[in-house]
Amino acid sequence: MKLLKKIPLLGWVLVAIVLGILLGPVMPVWLGSLFLTYNSIFSGFLGFIVPLIIFGLVAPAIAELGKGAGKWLGITALIAYTSTLCAGLLAFFVSRWLFTKSLSGGGVEEVGGGEGSGFAPYISLVGEAGDGATEIVLTPLMGVMTALVLAFMLGLGLTAFRSTVLFRGTVEFRSIVEMVIRKIIVPALPLFIFGIFLDLSAAGDAVVVVQKFLFVAVVSFVLTLVVLLVQYTIAGAMNKRNPLSALWGMRNAYFTALGTSSSAATIPVTLESAKKNGVSDTVAGFVVPLCATIHLSGSMTKITCFSIAVLLLTGGDVSFTTYLPFILMLGVMMIAAPGVPGGAIAAAAGLLTQMLGFGEVEVGLMFAAYIALDSFGTATNVTGDGALAMIMHKLTNGKLGAQPQDPEDEVVELADGTEAADHKLA
Repeated sequence: MKLLKKIPLLGWVLVAIVLGILLGPVMPVWLGSLFLTYNSIFSGFLGFIVPLIIFGLVAPAIAELGKGAGKWLGITALIAYTSTLCAGLLAFFVSRWLFTKSLSGGGVEEVGGGEGSGFAPYISLVGEAGDGATEIVLTPLMGVMTALVLAFMLGLGLTAFRSTVLFRGTVEFRSIVEMVIRKIIVPALPLFIFGIFLDLSAAGDAVVVVQKFLFVAVVSFVLTLVVLLVQYTIAGAMNKRNPLSALWGMRNAYFTALGTSSSAATIPVTLESAKKNGVSDTVAGFVVPLCATIHLSGSMTKITCFSIAVLLLTGGDVSFTTYLPFILMLGVMMIAAPGVPGGAIAAAAGLLTQMLGFGEVEVGLMFAAYIALDSFGTATNVTGDGALAMIMHKLTNGKLGAQPQDPEDEVVELADGTEAADHKLA
């Protein structure tokens, strides 16, 4: 039992994919339908919780970004957002160029309700129950875009008014949302992915999808390296340093992130590496922890590549005018993504459904692909933080200036027993 607990999420996902492909053709219809029932219930719950995830993560993130460290915080956030958007745009154009011929008409358009496999859920929370099955309506409290607009309104309002009670409430609600992701959604993913590939395999599509996704994975990995080269070329030019030398100086942070799959856990190593690249202690201590939560160019690259691939496989629209709003909104969601394995794709699931029209199968494929490359995306994120630290070092001349603590700041004890500074919201 202890050995099973030591298996990482990626290990469980790989096992789920392999078992789903192998067992799909020989799975009895009644048992396959049982697994699809689980998938239907999970999808219904995910559709219900996603707007709450968006609201719970975005509102406090905006409130926290709007206070504290003055103009340099805003400049750092703007640079991080721009870097993330540029990574998404690069991934979009390259993916559409490389994938259009090889992935178009991939044949998974008809998979998802059990129609191609013969499986159908006995109970449905998403309107896909089989004949004579029970259908339960689980209506979200609000739509995805409603949650996003409400989160912006509340977050911006908290930066303008002195409401420590509301701020504490949003922070504690975020803790609840992160617990749901960490304790319920992420542990439930392997079985959900197993059901997706079981259905695909029974319909004869699983092998084709996996083969095509291997090509997408290679392209996604190469693009993360290109993103880092661009970031360090800009940072190196600003600081008159060899970009390849500066990038090599971040190697410890990159390989640590490969092992931990966590930006937060890699912060100490990222700090040390950034300082070795000539970034002052003050700037590194400010930029690196901040960018660990708001700069996710690697995650943006992965989600963009695989979402374009899924759209092409399922006959979706990959026009620039349709996809650009998704990139812009995804950049915001990346700022608020929780630092747990699979957290970024869980936060982005609502946008995939609302803006790109993804269904259960498409979302399941995105979860599987994202988690399979999670460590590489995290490594790109934290290594890119070093480039942003170099840029901020140049802009600030290595000095951010003293940021005196507001005399009206107070310490708030959160529900989990931790403490956070409640700043004057003005």
